[in-house]
Amino acid sequence: VAYSKHIVHIYSYHGGNDLRNHLEVDAHAGNVNDLAFSLPNQQLCFVTCGEDKTIKVWDAVTGNKLHTFEGHDAPVYSVCPHQKENIQFIFSTAVDGKIKAWLYDNMGSRVDYDAPGRSCTAMAYCADGTRLFSCGTSKEGESFIVEWNESEGAVKRTYHGLGKRSVGVVQFDTMKNKFLVAGDEFQVKFWDMDSVDLLTTTHADGGLPSSPCLRINKEGTLLAVSTTENGIKILANAEGSRILHSMANRGLESSRGPPGSVAKGPIVGAFGTPSSSTGMSLSMADRSGPGASVAGMNGDNRNLPDVKPRIPDEAEKSKIWKLTEISERSQLRTLRLPDSLIQARVVKLIYTNSGSAILALAENALHKLWKWQKSERNLLGKANSNVPPQLWQPSSGVVMTNDTREGSKEDVVPCFALSKNDSYVMSASGGKISLFNMMTFKTMTTFMAPPPAATSLAFHPQDNNIIAIGMDDSSIQIYNVRVDEVKSKLKGHQKRVTGLAFSNVLNVLVSSGADSQLCVWSMDGWEKQASKQIQIPSGHSPNPLSHTRVQFHQDQTHVLVVHASQLAIYEAPKLESMKQWIPKESSGSVTDAVYSCDSQSIYAAFDDGSVSILTATTLQLKCRIGPNSYLPSNPSSRVYPATIAAHPSEPNQFAVGLTDGGVHVIEPPGPEGKWGMSPPPENGAGPSVSSAPGSDQQPR
Repeated sequence: VAYSKHIVHIYSYHGGNDLRNHLEVDAHAGNVNDLAFSLPNQQLCFVTCGEDKTIKVWDAVTGNKLHTFEGHDAPVYSVCPHQKENIQFIFSTAVDGKIKAWLYDNMGSRVDYDAPGRSCTAMAYCADGTRLFSCGTSKEGESFIVEWNESEGAVKRTYHGLGKRSVGVVQFDTMKNKFLVAGDEFQVKFWDMDSVDLLTTTHADGGLPSSPCLRINKEGTLLAVSTTENGIKILANAEGSRILHSMANRGLESSRGPPGSVAKGPIVGAFGTPSSSTGMSLSMADRSGPGASVAGMNGDNRNLPDVKPRIPDEAEKSKIWKLTEISERSQLRTLRLPDSLIQARVVKLIYTNSGSAILALAENALHKLWKWQKSERNLLGKANSNVPPQLWQPSSGVVMTNDTREGSKEDVVPCFALSKNDSYVMSASGGKISLFNMMTFKTMTTFMAPPPAATSLAFHPQDNNIIAIGMDDSSIQIYNVRVDEVKSKLKGHQKRVTGLAFSNVLNVLVSSGADSQLCVWSMDGWEKQASKQIQIPSGHSPNPLSHTRVQFHQDQTHVLVVHASQLAIYEAPKLESMKQWIPKESSGSVTDAVYSCDSQSIYAAFDDGSVSILTATTLQLKCRIGPNSYLPSNPSSRVYPATIAAHPSEPNQFAVGLTDGGVHVIEPPGPEGKWGMSPPPENGAGPSVSSAPGSDQQPR
């Protein structure tokens, strides 16, 4: 087991529950990033790599250091020991995308390759050791899974289906000599090694992080995958299910986890059947958190807990379930971010893709950036409600302020978009569009002086140089920043365009406007494929200034539509209406809403100061946060959240931007808290799709 602070522990297993701490080794300066067992010349060793840019080989019995390999120019991310015929060697990969190979002889690196996309990469052989694969993620968030031609040091095959905007480095494993498995986009993805196309995927009943860790057991029958709740789900094929059930039926203790388990939180038993062709199997190695990396987990698993939790029947559930109402500060964790600058109504809010900062745009065209630093209280340096961030400003004193035009504030629709690598923000507040460097706050360029003014912005998912710009003259312009040229002009709306969202899977752009209309555009030729008018409930007077927004679910097919009167789910590309939720009149109007990072929940803000949390699949309300639980008491004027943002890797964390200029990070109480329970489906037959207006409990 390797830790984030230079230490490696070696355990010896003696059967039953007898697991003994055999060695403690001070392995590297800083993080120990990876470790693996190896057997050079029949001597049991373990190989480590770390933040200090070195790879080290240790005697597993005595703990003596046998070799130190130096030559990487960046921290070493992973190691892969292997033996080919009589040649024993170690592949190593660094965070700068360099791949090197070493013999056990202290003679330096024998090869020097570049990983695809200069990505942070891990390597693995198939079970019989004849084929080499790697999987990694670049700084821009693009992920690659490939097969290598070892003799030439070249990529032999590139597999399709990984996301273009991964959060964290995508983890993968090989399944015997047949399949590849990777954790990406909140799901587990499978490929046949001989076909570049994605074979199948599974969400494992939800609850997975954006880039889950995963491992397959040697037999290819069990697959372990990490969850957002610090647990492990075990997925199994038919043979794996039979083994697990036979273990559970032996009546052994169910209170202990499997030997060598290092994950905090519950061990979650869940059986998945993603495809009869894959035959899944796994053993867990968590490489992501401050806890540990694990090597050699093929021990005796007789102590697996009983994986058949008692599930109450639907009638019992319906009696138990109750809407979670939060009305006091003690019922949640909240932090108002420190602010020494002029405060004005927050109109746009977003977390950076890394999850370590929040960017806000205020009504006065000023941007503010809060950064969380790594510390003893915040080991990962991620945004949270426990540790205040720093309101970040460069030493030059420059601030990011948009170009503005004189006129009514009501006519201005501020908008911004963040590049995948968090390096640039594109932003507009009624004037020219500005491109800012997020490190220096310098204005890189300005373009497109009004009229018309930009009212919505989105980066093309495959090319950061291309942006879609919604305009207040109802057009959409496809603009190439690098060559300063409008490539296409799309016309289909009647009023200003206030929402844009790309789908990589469907290869489409969805737009929404103040005309309450949705449009779908093909990314190939930019022709309009479909349009749909949003169903406005009777009695709701249309507001010409209302901003309809759109966001894709993580499946890149279902679209969340946010309107002052409602939330709705549509299915692209035909824009079929799936569900509609109309809040009670007493809640006021919806000001903004967003999917949680795992697309399991929807956070919706209202102009009465409340926040509603809904189950995304059914649009059923599961929690309501009252304004008194987080807003300042007795404010001089009415304060409410004008915009809302979801953390990119913590599904229960969100932030609100307030009309008084404040920004609050909000989390449930306790380290593993959740926002209430989802209500049971009606009659056990799935969610209802119609309800009377004003019903908070069921969707339309």
